[in-house]
Amino acid sequence: MWDLLLDVTVVEGPFLITVYVLAAAAFVYLLGRARSAAWVFTVFALVVTGALLGIALLWVAVMMLDAFGGPVSAAAWFWVPAVFAGILVAIWNLWRSRWWRKLVAVLAIPLFAFAGVLGVNAAYGIDRTLGDLLDIETAGPAPVPSPVPPETSDPAEPLYLTWQPPADLPDHGATGLVPGGIPATASGFDARPAQIYLPPAALVENPPALPLVIMMMGQPGEPDPYFIAQTLDAFAADHAGLAPIALVIDQLGDPNEDPLCLDTARGQVETYVMQDVVPWARANLHVQDAPRSMTVAGYSNGGECAAYFGAKYPEVFGNLIAVSPVEWPGAERNEETLREVFGGVQTAYDAVKPANIMAAKAPYADSVAVFTTGDDDAAFAPGTERLAAAAVAAGMQATFFAVPGAAHDAAALSGGLDEAFRILYPRLGLAAP
Repeated sequence: MWDLLLDVTVVEGPFLITVYVLAAAAFVYLLGRARSAAWVFTVFALVVTGALLGIALLWVAVMMLDAFGGPVSAAAWFWVPAVFAGILVAIWNLWRSRWWRKLVAVLAIPLFAFAGVLGVNAAYGIDRTLGDLLDIETAGPAPVPSPVPPETSDPAEPLYLTWQPPADLPDHGATGLVPGGIPATASGFDARPAQIYLPPAALVENPPALPLVIMMMGQPGEPDPYFIAQTLDAFAADHAGLAPIALVIDQLGDPNEDPLCLDTARGQVETYVMQDVVPWARANLHVQDAPRSMTVAGYSNGGECAAYFGAKYPEVFGNLIAVSPVEWPGAERNEETLREVFGGVQTAYDAVKPANIMAAKAPYADSVAVFTTGDDDAAFAPGTERLAAAAVAAGMQATFFAVPGAAHDAAALSGGLDEAFRILYPRLGLAAP
């Protein structure tokens, strides 16, 4: 029963609408305490005062304290003032009122706050379920992949030419927790459990070796395969069940901490990815392991990681997808990162910035990079464009794409992944050039 509740969708649908309706009904009831000019004036003053208080606190958190690592969604500037206005009205109803009005007022305070949280979350659309929002994992284990042949490599011919889908090919791929987990043997990094997407072609009795995508999500966030699974399932439906296997890993450990995808006192993330995850995938998944078949991908904080690993390790990852990426590790808190992680040594900090790595390793012999962002994402779009320009200058086959009508949200993520795999499918041998 608890898992069913945690799996409820909170970015759209009946649950979200119900919370909104209950909050609106409670607010209307609290407004109806009296029918007098004095009460109308009082309500007006309470709403304006509460809204201004909410705006002020949000402004301090965003502009002065940088509590969210950059600008927030426009929805936050509506919901936070609205919540504070509602709460102030509810508090006023606690005095000189009957017990049932007091009860409604007490219940309305957390209800207003919950509606506000859901409203802001729905605007981003990334944490789709209540479990996602609370960072509580409810996924079950994915199907156990078929045993890996002794040697796995790229096929002599592209798969789209040689693959013959069997009659029992599933209509959809499967997602879930990686069976047995990925041991952090080399790094000791305390990563949250990785999840995997297995396309239809990976679920048949004798599956072909498929390309591999290693994906990382944003901060705060979790290794959720929902978005990349949706994208790849749609591509698989149009390509006889063929799609990459996608391994969605955790580069954060603590969702409130940013280890920068590096080896630092915050965690040995680079070692985890390159010495734990990559070798595990090659040993346990039926994947093609040539660089042109290996893709590192990410969104937001994970996009920063994808740009870093794709730039630094072209001999492993021939392709990178950076969706709405942070421009370099810790760019949102540049001075703090320089001081706390790099001891104030600017040259050490500059050395881990993807654009600088690209310039140092240029020219790239055979790397494809796709950089995307929402065209309404004023905070992340300029840095994404600079990364794309740096990749072009370094000799990568790089593309920049702005997702129409998207901000720093689920629309940007889905649209970015769609465009990236449209570009990569022929290179991965899954579609004709």
